[in-house]
Amino acid sequence: MYLHVGNELVVNTRDIVGIFDMDNTTVSRQGRRFLPESQNKGLIINATDDLPKSFVLTNRRDMTRIYISSYLPRALSRAASSIQSK
Repeated sequence: MYLHVGNELVVNTRDIVGIFDMDNTTVSRQGRRFLPESQNKGLIINATDDLPKSFVLTNRRDMTRIYISSYLPRALSRAASSIQSK
């Protein structure tokens, strides 16, 4: 099944490694480096033009992608859980 992350972008729920809160993740030094390094590597896909609130880390066939979303991580997690339970 697929999870809508914003701007008409969907990800396969089987590919989701984690859904992370943007504010909480960027508190640590390692967390602050993660997103800029990922951007430099071309791994970031913006799924929003609004203020980002979360990011969804995916991996498929050893290809990592990070989707930046304006949805709250709790809402994405709930939606992903309800999709997988169907």
